[in-house]
Amino acid sequence: MTVNLPSVYDPKNVEEKWYKYWEENDLFRAKIDKRKKPFTIVIPPPNVTGNLHMGHALNNTLQDILIRFKRMQQIPTLWLPGTDHAGIATEAKVKEQLAQEGLSKYDLGREKFLERVWAWKEKYGGTIVNQLKKLGASCDWSRFRFTLDEGLSKAVREVFVSLYEKGLIYRGDYIINWCPTCKTTLSDIEVEYEEHQGKLYYIKYPFKNGKGFIQIATTRPETMLGDVAVAVNPGDERYKHLIGETVILPIMEREIPIIADEYVDMEFGTGAVKITPGHDPNDFEIGLRHKLPVVKVMNEEGMMNENAGKYAGLDRYEARKLIVEELKAKDLLVKIDDLNHSIGHCYRCDTVVEPMVSKQWFVKMKPLAEPAIQVVKDGKVKFVPERFTKIYVNWLENIHDWCISRQLWWGHRIPAWYCKDCNEMTVSREDLKECPKCKSKNLEQDPDVLDTWFSSALWPFSTLGWPEKTEDLEYFYPTSVLVTGYDIIFFWVARMIFSAMEFMKKEPFEYVVITGLVRDALGRKMSKSLGNGIDPLEVIEKYGADTLRFSLSTGNTPGNDMKFYWEKVEHSRNFANKIWNASRFVLMNLEGYVPEKIEIEKLSLKDRWILARLNNVIGEVTDFLEKFEIGIAASKIYDFFWSEFCDWYIEMAKIDLSGEKKETKNITKGVLYTVLENSLKLLHPFMPFITEEIWQQLHHEGKSLMVSEWPKVNPAYNFDDIEKMEVLMEAIRGIRNIRAEMNVPPSKKAGILIKATQKDIEGLFRDNMDIIYFLAKVDKAEFIEKEVFPKKAMSTVVKGAEIYVPVEGLIDVDLEIERLRKEREELREELERAERKLGNENFVNKAPREVVEKERLKAEEYKDKISKIEKRLLLLQSE
Repeated sequence: MTVNLPSVYDPKNVEEKWYKYWEENDLFRAKIDKRKKPFTIVIPPPNVTGNLHMGHALNNTLQDILIRFKRMQQIPTLWLPGTDHAGIATEAKVKEQLAQEGLSKYDLGREKFLERVWAWKEKYGGTIVNQLKKLGASCDWSRFRFTLDEGLSKAVREVFVSLYEKGLIYRGDYIINWCPTCKTTLSDIEVEYEEHQGKLYYIKYPFKNGKGFIQIATTRPETMLGDVAVAVNPGDERYKHLIGETVILPIMEREIPIIADEYVDMEFGTGAVKITPGHDPNDFEIGLRHKLPVVKVMNEEGMMNENAGKYAGLDRYEARKLIVEELKAKDLLVKIDDLNHSIGHCYRCDTVVEPMVSKQWFVKMKPLAEPAIQVVKDGKVKFVPERFTKIYVNWLENIHDWCISRQLWWGHRIPAWYCKDCNEMTVSREDLKECPKCKSKNLEQDPDVLDTWFSSALWPFSTLGWPEKTEDLEYFYPTSVLVTGYDIIFFWVARMIFSAMEFMKKEPFEYVVITGLVRDALGRKMSKSLGNGIDPLEVIEKYGADTLRFSLSTGNTPGNDMKFYWEKVEHSRNFANKIWNASRFVLMNLEGYVPEKIEIEKLSLKDRWILARLNNVIGEVTDFLEKFEIGIAASKIYDFFWSEFCDWYIEMAKIDLSGEKKETKNITKGVLYTVLENSLKLLHPFMPFITEEIWQQLHHEGKSLMVSEWPKVNPAYNFDDIEKMEVLMEAIRGIRNIRAEMNVPPSKKAGILIKATQKDIEGLFRDNMDIIYFLAKVDKAEFIEKEVFPKKAMSTVVKGAEIYVPVEGLIDVDLEIERLRKEREELREELERAERKLGNENFVNKAPREVVEKERLKAEEYKDKISKIEKRLLLLQSE
């Protein structure tokens, strides 16, 4: 064995080299082996508009850890990558580009505009893929899919037509969420609600007979121009006598009825509400119940239309101001109250959404939701953590029909054609050239496209070749795990499940592992407006991908948000350096060594201890990865490698490696080799690059670490005497603590006195005195009788023994006494100051609670330190 590891780890060279090696050797490609059950993950497809952000980095790191783990377990493993066409977002990008040229999409026309979008996609659509590669994502790039691929487009059309034929897709007028900026409909879950400080306007609606008025309250006076009724609750005694009366709609001077409906909240405003079916979802439902007309007073730009009378052509908010002024002038405005209420915004551009009646395409959700609920209730799809099951089920049990049409050009065009001669509408799997009814060629395809989520709902099976019966679909479906954020359970997870149950008659995945958000160090959501976003590529550039991956892995628990802070990144970088330096030390000591089978009977206590601990950590890491507790798994291997292997075993191994006994040296080398080899395997899913670089130094046969076999627990390493090592380590820690407390210089060796209360513990210390001498910086040890109590010595107690460290000769006792007295006086002054503050009622009652609590903790800390100093002074002053 030869060593060629540089003294300093350089992630840049290592990462680029090994990713290229893995790709060139086709190591990410999934292979079908029908003797084994596969492990499959389909990537949540990032938008072609996207750049890698911390959410992507977390999500894809966790997926890659699971994939690498399963691959090393010799399971046929597929991580299927792809991207989403992202209708609204991508179209917006190209529209921005055109705007800089002084053009709109309408100037180009549909065909030319789509050519521009495809050109944009070819240029920028692969950005995030290249960034995922920098992260180390071991996807099977040979199976890469895009939601507008020919195969996926075929799947989308098949689903649309099939659902239409079953009566589950229909077209009709309905109230939808309209974004005036994106100029498209939004489904209910694409609307984000934010609290706003608004106004509540109280307006008089005069009775037709001229005898008084009824007073209504509204937050949106501009929509009153489209009112068709005033509604009251049938149980409201104030208004019972008015039901059936007619009022005159202010400004429009239109007669409208007063109706009764249970929906009206008697406690809100005046208990009487205006009904505008064209611009409010609840009013729309009331309108259906009472067979009221629908009057739209706004157009798709959020401007008032011809039905708004003299306000036609005005922006909706400008119209609001002028309408309020007119109402004031006519003495019809009673008052304006402040009101904090929730307003819907477009999830893409943050524009306030306008509810609007429009002709759209919908999916009937109730029949599709039932099997999707049942498959989760039956445990065939399991959420991790389980608490998200309830959220998922509650949403599906109360689901509305899904509006699937979007007024865009980029996307899957709705496969419906209208005959201009006979007005027949035909839905077809193939492009229509003539009308099936009248044979006219005068056809026009529906101009709308499908909601982006319609195609991504099919992702787990469309990417494997459905509706064709492909070998990939037969073998890799259903997939094993979906790793995704809680923010798209409704957008995506639910839709994939009901789509799979409808078309595959089988669940799309067995587990849904939910990740939280990556927040900043203060716990805030990362956003452009706050300027607190962290670019993962900057972290990779500065520290390397392994460091970023490990910092995202540790402290991560399914379903919970996590904080990102630079100290954690630096901590992970330090761990990478620890791995490198420890491996370098081991490899240097393995120069010329030929790995051989470990002879169990020749192992020392320290060897047996580290191999038993290795066994334990293999079991724990494997178990936690199987349970998707990736953060705990990362912590287990971290603690083992840094604390037990590096800080203890390697340090102890230096004694044997510098000794004269060849056999002992070889045994130690064998143990070092075994522990390092298995540690690299355990670390590989988390930190693939650095572990591959070291592995290639450990194994020169050219086989990659990523396809080596995952370590297994070795029953031969289950030794029953390793607790003795814990006693030895505790004794060394105790001696080290005494040295630190007494400020003993590192260069000064200590003498110790051991008072053993158990014979076997005395034997343990005698047999391993070389370890105590080396690690505790001790140069002499003496075993003393039980009756002897050494003077001026500090002690530590371990199982079966007391160990004393005489301080005379180690330190200048008089100088130490003087230093301790000075420190005690300073602490007493600090304690007195803190107690004065805490005794001041003004401070205790008026200062923030956390400030008072901090002062109390300081006082307790000062008392504890003073107590320890006094004990030490007592010891040093004793005769």
